[in-house]
Amino acid sequence: SQLRGPAPRWPRTAPIQLRLALHTHFGFVLVSSFEMSCIPGQRLCAAGDSFIGGKGTYVQHGYIYSSLAGRFTIERQKDKKIVQVQRSMDKNVPTPGNIVTAKITAVTHRFCKCSIIAIEDCELWEPFRGIIRKEDVHETEKDKVEMHKSFRMGDIVLARVMSIGDALFYYLTTAENMLGVVVALSASEVPMVPVSWTTMQCPVSSVRESRKIAKLAPIS
Repeated sequence: SQLRGPAPRWPRTAPIQLRLALHTHFGFVLVSSFEMSCIPGQRLCAAGDSFIGGKGTYVQHGYIYSSLAGRFTIERQKDKKIVQVQRSMDKNVPTPGNIVTAKITAVTHRFCKCSIIAIEDCELWEPFRGIIRKEDVHETEKDKVEMHKSFRMGDIVLARVMSIGDALFYYLTTAENMLGVVVALSASEVPMVPVSWTTMQCPVSSVRESRKIAKLAPIS
């Protein structure tokens, strides 16, 4: 016989596919603790006998997708599991105009990818994926921007949400004086200090690196 009982409280960072598989295999009763943030167009899970799309979702090519920005939840009704998305009424989901804190995860010559870890003063349980395009780094001289001289992997940046892009990314911009890199580590894993609005220096090795630095305070 199947094991039944209250659903375990999986860490919010556990992959959604893993949590869905465990719930399905063991037949746990799903509770409200099973939820995560999502954005419009995000694929949530496979549609079928086990999972049925509810409010705030749509089915396409055998998968259930979110049609809203909000919280993804699952409710068990008899032998079916209803996948629903409720529109967020707080700061848990980025919206255009928000200032967000993000960590750079990849840099190319055209754009950089990042994980949004906080919205204004609200830290997120789960990160959202963002992208900063070359043309959205500076207000002027956009054609002269070099992404590898603006950001490096691991940098922490302040950015503004421009719009919701496709199902995978929020488009962000740092094209304001107050936006850009706020924390960067040197090759020695030491926090660097800004010595100009475009340069940071390792206090140990004195090696300098270029960045698009947020102008939060006067450079001493």
